[in-house]
Amino acid sequence: MTMVHHSDEASSPDHLQRKLNNRHLQMIAIGGAIGTGLFMGSGKTISLAGPSILVIYMIIGGMFFFLMRALGELLLANLHYKSFVDMAYDLIGPWAGYYIGWTYWLGWVLVGIADLSAVINYLSFWLPEGASFSPMQQAMISSSCVLFILGLNLLTVKLFGEVEFWFALIKILAIIGLIGVGGYMLLTHFQAPHGEVVSVSNVWSHGGIFPKGVSGFLAGFQIAVFAFIGVELIGTTAAETKDPEKNLPKAINAIPVRIILFYVLALFVVMSVTPWDHIRADKSPFVELFLNAGIP
Repeated sequence: MTMVHHSDEASSPDHLQRKLNNRHLQMIAIGGAIGTGLFMGSGKTISLAGPSILVIYMIIGGMFFFLMRALGELLLANLHYKSFVDMAYDLIGPWAGYYIGWTYWLGWVLVGIADLSAVINYLSFWLPEGASFSPMQQAMISSSCVLFILGLNLLTVKLFGEVEFWFALIKILAIIGLIGVGGYMLLTHFQAPHGEVVSVSNVWSHGGIFPKGVSGFLAGFQIAVFAFIGVELIGTTAAETKDPEKNLPKAINAIPVRIILFYVLALFVVMSVTPWDHIRADKSPFVELFLNAGIP
């Protein structure tokens, strides 16, 4: 990446502190890309697009990679930029900075609502058969989550980076565990409860790679794009990153590997264990895979 050096702002309580190192930035980038859209939304996307979801994720991932490359170039061209909002304000005009800042805020409000719904959905999994949370209980769970996340964001930059690092690591280990369990089921020709023998041929033997045609393929893009929300967080942490000229390119250039490992490979394993037409749109295919393996 092109790097133009500028002197950083003096480190003081009035300015952002460059306390995030490479491992923090890498995990923020990875953790931001792994969330509700993948764990929960992939069931709906698979039901719409079938195995072509793998192609969809590779296309969107490639687009995001080049987008982040461009964003990284601009951030490194002026180290006084704190985020892409500052870039829009400086390079396009104040109206652009205002518009992008507020629409980005609104976007994350909507994502937050979706994530809170997903939290309640996941917790409901352990309730007795037929039981559900009351509206008051749902409100208390949602409020607790909001206060918890707010508390984390009020920490110092370094502590926030540590929390993000460990939370992202949990998500990564969950996906690696899924790939490992699914891989073991493939090697042992495990017979799932639905009667199918686990095999990579399950990916294409139920109508091919494009079983829903062009319409299904295009319909899968909407939810798949939602799954990638968070990748751009690299661009909001640049002003708090140590040695951004070195660490920012590392985080951005690792995007293709993350996409192949955490999206394409994980969903390939999921559809090898459970044929895509047996995956329920309202359930997490990741949870269902562990259930099929006998892991509660």
